[in-house]
Amino acid sequence: MGCMDITLQYFDGCPNWTVADERLRILAEERPDIVLEYQLIESVEAAERVGFHGSPTVLINGVDAFGDDSTQVGLACRRYMTDDGPAGAPSLAQLRSAVG
Repeated sequence: MGCMDITLQYFDGCPNWTVADERLRILAEERPDIVLEYQLIESVEAAERVGFHGSPTVLINGVDAFGDDSTQVGLACRRYMTDDGPAGAPSLAQLRSAVG
C-alpha cells in the first residue's frame, strides 16, 4: 500500500483550518499510510499561484478533495456543506469518504 499525501492549505486569518487539522490528525492516526503536510498561503498572489480556493483546503495527492469550479480563488474562509448544514471545515465522515 502506497502513501497518501494530504496537504492542508490555510491562511492565518481563518480559524476554521484548526478544526480541519484536528479531524485530519484523527484520520492520520487511523490510517498509517497518510502523510499529513501543511501549506500556509500568505498572500493573494500565492493563492492565485497555487489555485487556493479558501481556508481550509484539503488536497489529497495534490487534488482538491472538495473542489468545485464555483469556489473563488483567494484568501477567504471556505464553506462546506455537511450533514449538519454549512460548516467551516469538512466533517470527519466527509474526510474519511474522500480518502476512501
